[in-house]
Amino acid sequence: METLFLPMLLLLLALPLFLSVRRQKKQMQEHQELQNSLEVGDRVMTSTGLYATVVDLSDDETLELEIADGLVTTWLRQAVTKKIEPVDEDEFDEDSEDSEDEDLDESSGTDSTEDDDEDRSAEVASSAESGGKQ
Repeated sequence: METLFLPMLLLLLALPLFLSVRRQKKQMQEHQELQNSLEVGDRVMTSTGLYATVVDLSDDETLELEIADGLVTTWLRQAVTKKIEPVDEDEFDEDSEDSEDEDLDESSGTDSTEDDDEDRSAEVASSAESGGKQ
């Protein structure tokens, strides 16, 4: 039993360390892929939550972001944490029409919770009446 204790203890200590290193490497690889995929005109979000448009990628360590019309600032590339995908307006319109149709279908039906509440109220009232007669 004692011969297995030390290897099991080492395994229990090494496993979380190994898993955290793998997760960190994966995150670093995803961040590097994001940096390599940036192009002029892309909408991005920085680590501080600032939304901007990429206007210049000529430097290896920095990039230029337009945060308002005519207002360009220089940022470290590592500060860009997310690439904002453009919203397809046609897809958005179709989704909103579908949800409106579902809302109309739901509003025409009766609400089962209201029926359940009415049934419970009737049961309570009848049990109170019968309890008072005994």
